[in-house]
Amino acid sequence: MGGPALREVRLSRFERVRGRLRHAYESGRESVRARRDDPADEPDDPGVASPASPASPGPVAPPSATVVGAEAPATMHNSTSSRDDADVPHALRIAAAWSWRLIVIGLVTWGLLKIVGTIRIVIIPLAVALLLSALLAPAVGWLLKARFPRSLATGVVLVGGLAAVVGTLTLVVNEFIQGVPKLSEKSSEGVRQIQNWLKTGPLHLSDGQLNRYIDEAQGWVNGNTSKVTSGALSTAATLAEVLTGTILVLFATFFFLRDGKQIWRFLVRLLPVAARWKVDDAGRASWSTLGAYVRATVLVAFIDAVGIGIFLVVFDIPFAFPLAALVFLGAFIPIVGAALSGVVAVLVALVDSGPIKALIILGVVIGVQQLEGHVLQPLIMGRAVAIHPLAVIIGIAAGVVLAGITGALVAVPLIAVLNTAVRRLAARTVPDTPPDAVVVASQAP
Repeated sequence: MGGPALREVRLSRFERVRGRLRHAYESGRESVRARRDDPADEPDDPGVASPASPASPGPVAPPSATVVGAEAPATMHNSTSSRDDADVPHALRIAAAWSWRLIVIGLVTWGLLKIVGTIRIVIIPLAVALLLSALLAPAVGWLLKARFPRSLATGVVLVGGLAAVVGTLTLVVNEFIQGVPKLSEKSSEGVRQIQNWLKTGPLHLSDGQLNRYIDEAQGWVNGNTSKVTSGALSTAATLAEVLTGTILVLFATFFFLRDGKQIWRFLVRLLPVAARWKVDDAGRASWSTLGAYVRATVLVAFIDAVGIGIFLVVFDIPFAFPLAALVFLGAFIPIVGAALSGVVAVLVALVDSGPIKALIILGVVIGVQQLEGHVLQPLIMGRAVAIHPLAVIIGIAAGVVLAGITGALVAVPLIAVLNTAVRRLAARTVPDTPPDAVVVASQAP
């Protein structure tokens, strides 16, 4: 009988202790809540720290207090991620960020140039094929509207263009071969006139001085014979490369004209879905710019060649047709091409007809260049392919250094295409939906 009573007494004591602990815990929580909700309990003096409590484990220094032995908090900038970055001046951090980004861009550009230089035998023919495709694409479109099959229309246009080029070159070479004997006689006579002018003119050179200068010129030619020979050998060695490039240009032009849209769609599908419409819009705009540039350049070159050629015929300058063809080809290099080819015409006029006619031809060349620069280029090119002259000069110089004459021909249209592509990609407008796109609309629930 004692056992159950003793257990009951022990349980009642345990219950009383547990009840006291629960009461104390609840009282403490209520006092903390009341102190937190009552603003009168906060200290009036900001210099006096509040006493410790379960919710506030220790004294908290006010904002105006100075803690001895503690470091001042560092001001963190939005662009910093650590204390070390905050210690570096903002201008230096910006300069460093620009520096390593420019270094990366420079390395990538250098790598791309090395790759292009390694496979230039493929890159240059493809670039020329793109230019020819942009020039001949309207003719293919006309034949397609006339119900020609695509392959037949492309073949007809390509063969017709090739026949025009071969015929023009044949006429130029034939006229040059026929006029070489006469020009050589005129050249010898011009050299004798120059010698007489050096003797009787303001320089008053003696026969001994003239002979010495002639001997020095002959010695320079003899000393550089090895260089000339090695250059001729290297030119002969690259004949196979030129032939290979020509064949590649013909095949690439044919397939660009026939399957250009399918090739472009295939390339666009390789990109992420979110970027396809933007890149497609930029690519189509760039192709329009390239076509407009090539057609406008051909028209301007034709006007330059006809203008200078007419005056060459009127003043009976030899090689009028070859010189006009040279002006036409040189006009494909903006600003400097037609001027250099015009200088050749002036030299031929000087050797054949004397200084008076040479000065007249020089005035004609300068007048045609002014007409081209101030009337033809702004009127025909338009704002779509307008490029600053400084960018043209820098592009031509870089093209000559990288790929010679072909680089000079390709540099300016490449700059025009990149200008249009960058502007379209940087625009914030959403491109139009392609006409062949399939839009699937979800049904409302």
